[in-house]
Amino acid sequence: MDGPELLARIRTSEHLHAFISVAEEAGRGPAVAVKDLIDVEGFPTTGGGAVLPRLPAATDATLVQRIRAAGGWVVGKTNLYEWAYGASSVNPYYGDVVNPRDPSRSAGGSSSGSAAAVAAGLCDWAVGTDTAGSIRIPASLCGVVAYKPTFGMVDTDRVIPLSRSLDTVGALASSVRIAAEAVAMMSGTEAPSELPVTTPFRIAVPQDWITDLDQQTDRVWREVSKGLPLIALPDRALMTATLGTIQMAEASAFHREWLSRWPEKYSSDLQRKLERGFGIAAVDYLEACEEQQRLRTMLEDALTPCDALVLPATAVVAPRLQGPELREPLLRFTRPFSLTGHPVMVIPVATTGLPVGIQVVGHHGRDQDLIAVASHLERAWGAGAGPGGAG
Repeated sequence: MDGPELLARIRTSEHLHAFISVAEEAGRGPAVAVKDLIDVEGFPTTGGGAVLPRLPAATDATLVQRIRAAGGWVVGKTNLYEWAYGASSVNPYYGDVVNPRDPSRSAGGSSSGSAAAVAAGLCDWAVGTDTAGSIRIPASLCGVVAYKPTFGMVDTDRVIPLSRSLDTVGALASSVRIAAEAVAMMSGTEAPSELPVTTPFRIAVPQDWITDLDQQTDRVWREVSKGLPLIALPDRALMTATLGTIQMAEASAFHREWLSRWPEKYSSDLQRKLERGFGIAAVDYLEACEEQQRLRTMLEDALTPCDALVLPATAVVAPRLQGPELREPLLRFTRPFSLTGHPVMVIPVATTGLPVGIQVVGHHGRDQDLIAVASHLERAWGAGAGPGGAG
């Protein structure tokens, strides 16, 4: 689809609330949608909130400069949960993002607009950020591919933070190949060559982690995990609690001044989340940071026998848009790998009904190996088969 046609399609899809702002003119090359936490010259940066003035940014973020240098253009800035601090697609200022797979369902959060834009064919790929699952959750609920690279791989210059120790910039796309090329573009690294599809890989499942899935997710999970070996991982509850301490403390520290000056510009839900962070003691935050390092090492050691780990991205399919946020079932399986910074891809599995995404977790810093495994599984799962034959 050429640029003018794409812009016209975006304007006829306003009911999705996928975009906060849209380009006035089309460019050439890949059309990229950018989450509205990231500065793009000529576009205002809102963070999905009401605090910042609607003034155009004067400078591109480093990752956007790289997109432009590689021939891409920004088609628009995508909607998100307010300040990226939620797992639903609700936004009281710019409209609730609608899931293109079912308009009664949530698109997930916080990179809701980016996932919806990809699922609706409103861009070639989209930029998202992931602090506890904010790329992977909406990708799973909208049925698209997500790639959260190893922590620090993509520069977060001129990206509004949620939690600086956890924030990771990644991509949402229609395929593993496009997602991998997108992250290579943003990080200034070499794009992967032809992806292998016949190499046998050692794939495992976390022991005692996968519980309380809804019917649709459980059915898909049983199919794709059949016959795969189990490996013991660090305690999931400990990893979740450790991430929560770091995320809450850092998010509240960033928003403290704004919240004290303009409390009326924050939703009541977000105010409650930020106020919880103000109660975290410095000693507890520092202990959590130390625990983060220990758990990263423990997880990497646990992954030694395998090339990748697979598990559901969410415990439930897309919930009702006007229903409760369902934070825990949506975040249950994503938070541990945000804590440790491991690279993860989410791949939709061919199924009937609402989409189900499966996480593929790779070794820390070995993103090319993860891409190879994910490419293999994408082909297997896209055909409706499980990965048991992968070796």
